[in-house]
Order: sequence, then structure tokens, then C-alpha cells
Amino acid sequence: MSIFGGTISSLEKGLDYSAVKHKTIAQNIANVDTPNYKARSANFEAIFSEAKHATVSAYRTQEKHYDFKMQPTSSNVTRFANLRYRHNGNGVDMDKEQANLATNQIYYNALIDRVSGKLNSLQTVIKGGR
Repeated sequence: MSIFGGTISSLEKGLDYSAVKHKTIAQNIANVDTPNYKARSANFEAIFSEAKHATVSAYRTQEKHYDFKMQPTSSNVTRFANLRYRHNGNGVDMDKEQANLATNQIYYNALIDRVSGKLNSLQTVIKGGR
């Protein structure tokens, strides 16, 4: 039986995806004036399917030790090679990137609120409802 099974681990995967997406959006915004830079995007489906199928178990010296599994992380970031918005070959649309950044921030905040609610519920159970 796992205390942090199911929901919290799914929320953790969502937070990992949000962090990768934020990093790619930040790179796109930072390179908005770089000639021949092509915009990148995080691929949620590839990250989710990879995390769902790949696990690494730890070696336990005693059966009383907790069994845990680690999900390997990798970046599934797609580069849009044929996209151009400017005459210098740059493929970053600043308006789209800012909208993506705002959307990702809302997604991240919703996940954080949900994780906080789950942990508060566990704290209430541990304290005996007090």
C-alpha cells in the first residue's frame, strides 16, 4: 500500500511536464531576436507515454524497506524547423509564446493547489481530525 500512490504521483508528472514546458517557452522568448532560431515545444503525449511505461526499481536489502520506483526523465521537445515569422529566419511568435506562458502558469498553479489540498488532507488524517 502506498501513501502517495495514484493521484499525487500523477500530479507530480503533471508538474514535471509543466516545468519542461516552461523551460521551452522561456528559451523561445529569450531567442526571439536570434537569427535562424526555430521555436520549440514540449510534447506532452510523448512525455506521458514514456513515464507510463518506464520504471526503475531500487534494490532493497530487507523486505521491510519501502519499495519505490523512479521515472526516468528525458526532454521530449519538438523543434519546428520549417517555421519562419521574420525575414532573418526566426520562427518565434512572441504573442503565441506569451499566451502559452500564461496558460502554462495557470496549469501549474492548479496542480500546486491540488497537491496542497491532498497534503492538507493527509495532515488532517495524521493529526486525527484536529
